[in-house]
Amino acid sequence: MSARPLMVQGTMSSVGKSFLVAGLCRVLAQDGVRVAPFKSQNMALNSAVTREGLEMGRAQAMQAEAAGIEPEVAMNPVLLKPTTDVGSQVIVHGRPVGTMPAREYFAFRHTLKEPIMEAYRALARSYDVVLIEGAGSPVELNLKRDDIVNMGIAALCDAPVLLVGDIDRGGVFAQLVGTMMLLEPAERRRVKATVANKFRGDVTLFDEGIRILEEKTGVPVAGLVPYIQVDLDDEDSVSDRLERREHAGLVDVAVVRLPKISNFTDFNALEATGVAYVRYVSEPQELGTPDLVVLPGTKATMADLAWLRLTGLDKAVGDAAQIGIPVLGICGGYQMLGLSISDPCGVEGGGETDGLGLLPIRTVFGTKKRTVRSRGRFLRAEGPLEGLSGMRVDGYEIHMGTTRLEGGSALVELIEADGTRRLEGCQTDNVYGCYLHGLFDDPQANRGLLQSLMSAKGLDGAEACEVDMKAYREGQYDMLAACIRAHLNLELIYEIVEKGAS
Repeated sequence: MSARPLMVQGTMSSVGKSFLVAGLCRVLAQDGVRVAPFKSQNMALNSAVTREGLEMGRAQAMQAEAAGIEPEVAMNPVLLKPTTDVGSQVIVHGRPVGTMPAREYFAFRHTLKEPIMEAYRALARSYDVVLIEGAGSPVELNLKRDDIVNMGIAALCDAPVLLVGDIDRGGVFAQLVGTMMLLEPAERRRVKATVANKFRGDVTLFDEGIRILEEKTGVPVAGLVPYIQVDLDDEDSVSDRLERREHAGLVDVAVVRLPKISNFTDFNALEATGVAYVRYVSEPQELGTPDLVVLPGTKATMADLAWLRLTGLDKAVGDAAQIGIPVLGICGGYQMLGLSISDPCGVEGGGETDGLGLLPIRTVFGTKKRTVRSRGRFLRAEGPLEGLSGMRVDGYEIHMGTTRLEGGSALVELIEADGTRRLEGCQTDNVYGCYLHGLFDDPQANRGLLQSLMSAKGLDGAEACEVDMKAYREGQYDMLAACIRAHLNLELIYEIVEKGAS
């Protein structure tokens, strides 16, 4: 039997579609419904790796976790990872097929309908309900031709639609009513209800607003969902967490906010402890003297390295290392810390550039992308992060490039799925780097890092308790589901799913 679809579309980007889909995944799973998320095309720099070593959007992996199922690439068959302001790496069914400027991709995307529907049909054969997430707005009129992510997909899947607006930003009437007015009649008939998301204050003050929305749109309001502080993996750099400035914690972790920063979910586990406060810096004067400096992953290593030099953050990071502050590079940030980066195949435009010279490594970009889950242990860590020695790691790699050590020592020993053991990363003095994302998701590694940082400040590192991130995330999903149950008309939602788009 084929699954019943339900699609969640938004009036614009960042209205909370991903979190609502995650919440609905959790609610339906709690109710005994076999449910899976699906987003035909996602544009994001935060990605995940499946068991098979395929790459997919981080948001859909998070939603799958909320549904209690293993993420699979069918949940996000097309992933776009921006490399410049006008171009992206295009990933289809988990593998890169090329890097394209926007105009070239728009001409190419009509060929993706069949791969997309192949993925959707695979999910529909295995689940009772498929929750489909749209992207941006369904009424970007200049982009509607060959649409493969909003109403075009709703039509192909014959899905009813929930239309979501962001009331926190203001203008929710214009968002919802205006979107309905710009839809074609057949598209408008697919919209079965609206949702006003991110409400702050007394919900009863919006009773008249609900009446007006229902009158103007001709469909019921399925709920007024409050602004909820729930800690889930973010989809991209629009995330609120990159703007946080509060200093609440015992140790200060400064992450350089690279223009093409990727997989900053690496630091969620540190934030969850309550011991570390993680802040993102874009200017040298913001860096200060933190307890740890991190150069994170990036989709444009050479361009972001040039940006570091333009802003003066290259010197600020080097000065921090010079006075003994530990510096950690992950993936692209690891590559930047080395002696040189060369791009003979033109992966990032070609050429060669000097690195920051803080690690004795050289990186050469290649055309083959490495996507794999790995686990293992830290080797003996030298210097200020010696507390990591022997601690478990469990993460994943996503990179195009090989790195050769010319000194120092490896940072971790990894065990791959076939049992192969290999050394990875590099360390020398107080500078460390490796390709592994999710480096501190394991409670042991998390605790080892925080104990090292606290001890360096003269604090009792024993207070750095372990955080089980799996249990932590499960609690966040349950919190989100409780909010959905309290503020969405689930009887109406189930009715819409049952009746479909007719």
